Amino acid sequence: MTALIAASAIQTCLGDGTATFAGLLDGACGAGPLRLPEADRIGVGYGYHVPDAEPGRPFRASLLLARCVAWAARQAGLDPSRQRVVALVGTGLGELSAVEEFAAGRAQFPVERLHFAGAVGAALAGITDVVTFSNACSAGGHALALAQDLVECGEADAVIVGGADTMTRSMLAMIGRVAPAPTRRVRPFDRARDGVLLGDAGAAVVVVPDGWAGPTLGRLVATGLSCDAFHETAPDVEGISRAMRDAYARGGREPEETDVVVAHGTATALNDPAESEALRKVLLGAGADPLVTAVKGAVGHTSGAAALVNLDVAVRCLAQGLVPPVSGLTDVLPEGEGLRFVRGTPVVAGPDLVQVNAFGFGGVNAVTLVGRA
Repeated sequence: MTALIAASAIQTCLGDGTATFAGLLDGACGAGPLRLPEADRIGVGYGYHVPDAEPGRPFRASLLLARCVAWAARQAGLDPSRQRVVALVGTGLGELSAVEEFAAGRAQFPVERLHFAGAVGAALAGITDVVTFSNACSAGGHALALAQDLVECGEADAVIVGGADTMTRSMLAMIGRVAPAPTRRVRPFDRARDGVLLGDAGAAVVVVPDGWAGPTLGRLVATGLSCDAFHETAPDVEGISRAMRDAYARGGREPEETDVVVAHGTATALNDPAESEALRKVLLGAGADPLVTAVKGAVGHTSGAAALVNLDVAVRCLAQGLVPPVSGLTDVLPEGEGLRFVRGTPVVAGPDLVQVNAFGFGGVNAVTLVGRA
């Protein structure tokens, strides 16, 4: 069995889904000076800000999420008064920025606002079942897996899978200490990559069962999961590989059928070699030769929204027959030898199956396969 993707909406530093994909095709980089007064003290000078959102304002993740839920629900034509609609929201940090403001004595609010139920309910009247959970940067992928289970088992007529995260002072302070010098942009899979930068983003995808009579953007073939717990932050090649193989086994597909990979691509010293090796083992080892792209060079590390941003790019690759380049990639790292990274300009292709990677701290891995509807 498979599920369908009825709608997808994202908000990144480059704009909505259409603007983000256009920016990716142009090789754009949305990094700019960090718009927080503490930038000098936390060792981070740049970030990927959503232009129309006030940096540091509490509940900005809810704002971005609600905007995307409203867009996606309208696109799919959802009506909770006559459909059983469930929302699953993945996040890394939730509304940590609000907690920081509370701790500093600058904000007071009901604790219920830390849950995303209010934001989703305000965006889609009538929806009551909203579950928020945290799986770091793979949260959206885990939510996709559960959403597919719900619609295939007949437990819901539609599931809104959401994801949202915004920059927080404590997360910025942490990444400001993991690189020897402040980073100005993210460069996935490049020899000269020198660290990470955070990006604000929200996302929402509507997952529906086969036979859905409304609009469709693609087929949600399967999501493979693994939790290797190998290390707090370092990815494990075998753990990542298990998630990939699980996806193909669940979807009844073979790795050699894959035309494009939208990689996790963190531009960190440990992820990029490990992800490259896993791709070589599972895909190239099976005879596949997919194009490989990644988005974090353009939109930053979007944490809980990352998997769904990648998914939005995947369905646009299917629809438009174009695969965007990896922004910031000029000289591929040695471990990437043999992989067909898209560099410089978009590649014209007619993909039928796209693999979407999302890996989180603690070894929580999700790999999603998306095909034509």
